[in-house]
Parts: sequence; C-alpha cells; structure tokens
Amino acid sequence: MKPEQLYQELKNLADKLGLIVSEQNFRNTGIHVRSGYCKVMGKYQCIIDKHLKLNLKIEVLGECLSQMPHESIYVIPSVREYLERFKPLDVGVDISEPPPG
Repeated sequence: MKPEQLYQELKNLADKLGLIVSEQNFRNTGIHVRSGYCKVMGKYQCIIDKHLKLNLKIEVLGECLSQMPHESIYVIPSVREYLERFKPLDVGVDISEPPPG
C-alpha cells in the first residue's frame, strides 16, 4: 500500500473511532511541542506537526490509533498489520513474582 493510501486509511479509522486528527503548525509556538495522542476538553485527539514528512505522520497516527480499542471495527488487513507494530511486546515474563535465586 502506498504511504498516501495508508495515511488516508488511518485517518478513516480515526474518524470511525471518534479520534480527531489535526495537523498543526508547531514552528511558531515558542515552546517544544511533539506530535501525538492527547485529550483536550474531554475529546481524544491526535495532533500532528504539519511539517513532518508523510512517513512520520503515518507513524504518529499509527501510535495514536494503537492506543484505542479498534478490534470491533473492520480494518483492512494491511492497516491492521501496520497497527500491530505498535503493540507492546509480550516477552512472557511474569513480573508478579520475583525471579528465582
């Protein structure tokens, strides 16, 4: 899938989930601002620096969407596969008990 198509599919999924995706100009803020997932006035948003390259915008949006429950929504396989990249790794370690020894 082309990057432009992936970005559009991610934005479509965000819309289905009620996640507001907003591209903003961070250059004139006067403070260091990072793109990402946040909650503003009770609404979840993914705010992205509009000056980022497309591959970085896709990554930021993918990270945001991976934090939201999307299992019950149909997502095309290539997008679902992309979102799997952002899931925490399950290394099979039980941290409820200290290691032996």
